[in-house]
Amino acid sequence: MKSGDFCRSGPGFHPGYKMTANPDLQVYNRSIPVWSFPVLTHLDSQGRAHMVDVTDKATTFREATAEARVRMLPATLQMIVAGEHPKGDVFAVARIAGIQAAKKTSDLIPLCHPLMLTGVKVELSAEGDDSVHITARCKLSGQTGVEMEALTAASVAALTIYDMCKAVDRGMVIEQVRLLEKLGGKSGHYKLEEQA
Repeated sequence: MKSGDFCRSGPGFHPGYKMTANPDLQVYNRSIPVWSFPVLTHLDSQGRAHMVDVTDKATTFREATAEARVRMLPATLQMIVAGEHPKGDVFAVARIAGIQAAKKTSDLIPLCHPLMLTGVKVELSAEGDDSVHITARCKLSGQTGVEMEALTAASVAALTIYDMCKAVDRGMVIEQVRLLEKLGGKSGHYKLEEQA
């Protein structure tokens, strides 16, 4: 790309900027509104990964809720619900695993900040005759959000169910790992809208 060309793709660049001879200086094209393009905050102007500096951000209440589902054979779900698994209470073990995972998120996701979570709640329930529904809620008062902690908790709880039950049902499917809602922070309130 030559100096003065518009950068229409590439990590960390806004489509309205022009490249200059100095790679740290881009010229913004005012015809493309900056608010219409999301910014990848974990990438610098040259596309290099970095940890976001939250030093100057205000401490505010943050909360996030995520979910996951594990689909399985009806007989597998029946075994879990009846408490007949030889390894013990599957839901109890998965719940503890999810809570532990939320607290270890920064060890698993490279650019996540270590957070002092003030609350983690993981709930598991049978859904229909062949599915387990998992919800994970994390909260704190801090300078960055807890979406990744909630998603990690839900994911690891689902993985724990798979681990405990794989001997009888290797065809289980983990699906719909997603953020349901977040509160607090600069971006405000987000809630997943189900599509018809």
